Amino acid sequence: MSLKIRLARAGSKKRPYYHIVVADVRAPRDGRFIEKLGSWNATLTKEEDRVSLNAERIQYWIGHGAQPTDRVLRFLAQAGLAKRDVPSNPTKGLPGKKAQERLAMAKQAEEEAAAKAAEAAEAAAAAAAAPAAE
Repeated sequence: MSLKIRLARAGSKKRPYYHIVVADVRAPRDGRFIEKLGSWNATLTKEEDRVSLNAERIQYWIGHGAQPTDRVLRFLAQAGLAKRDVPSNPTKGLPGKKAQERLAMAKQAEEEAAAKAAEAAEAAAAAAAAPAAE
């Protein structure tokens, strides 16, 4: 029997509340589970106590082969109960192709404006120096 430590939704409409449960992978999301291990109240702010975990029972089930889902693994890593590998996707945070083109165009326009301003300042300095030379 393959086991997962996962979330089971228990809140009402537009008020999410989840139980952290250990269940057979074939069981429905909100259906049959073996044991309740904690809860997650998604409506609370991050400063409040959103996640409650039964650390002893979680360690027991992980020892018996239960695999946590991605979201539950985040909670366990924050609590120090499991190690979560940091995903390595270096291109995910980069802007798209069109946005990069727009940034390049804006940078080029800025450089041209700075060059024009430098030329204008140089011409003004030359004009101010010319009457003094006469």
